[in-house]
Formats: sequence, C-alpha cells, structure tokens
Amino acid sequence: MKSFSHFLLILALAYAAGIVMPWWSVALVAFVVTLVLPLSPGKSFFSAFLSIFILWLVLAFYLDVRNDHLLANRMSEMILKVRSAPLLGVVSAFLGALVAGFAACSAAFLRAPRKAVS
Repeated sequence: MKSFSHFLLILALAYAAGIVMPWWSVALVAFVVTLVLPLSPGKSFFSAFLSIFILWLVLAFYLDVRNDHLLANRMSEMILKVRSAPLLGVVSAFLGALVAGFAACSAAFLRAPRKAVS
C-alpha cells in the first residue's frame, strides 16, 4: 500500500510540477517524495520509474495525437533515423523514467541507516 501511495503521489506532483517547471522537475519530485515516504532503494526506483514512465507516455501520446503526429514523426526521423512517433514517445518516457528512478533511489540511499565500520 505504501508503494502505491508513493506511485500516485509522484505521478500527481510530477504532473503539477511539469506545468510550471522544466522537465527535470520529475527528479526533484521523486527525490522529495521518497524522502517523505521512505521505501527500500529497489522499490523506490521501480515506483518512481513506473509513475514517470506512464505519465510521460500518456502526455506524449496525447500531445502527439493533438497535432496529428507531425512533430513526433519529424523528430523521430531526425533523432532515431526512423519515422515512428510511438517509438519516440517510448524513448522519451524511458529517459524521463530513468531520471526519476535514479533520483528516488538516491533519496532512498540517503535515508538508509549507515552501518558502523569497525
């Protein structure tokens, strides 16, 4: 249950932050949410990764459909050398999800108890 609330909180706050802040705000949101709702590093990475992947994938496809795939097709030709708008959406969602996942994992390691070295 804690993982699901972690997932939803990152999803909602990242959407709200994305309206007024740059793309890297997903890292700040994932980091702060993981500091407030601590999870293990693996669970925090997966929760943040999945929430941002889904968010960016849905937003990319929504914006892509609204402009009739014009921009995404041109960008995918230029960047990926393939004319595939869905592939560009998946690649960008994956990159954003990695950023958020590593930020959440960093916060989880920051909160992890340190073992004394003897």
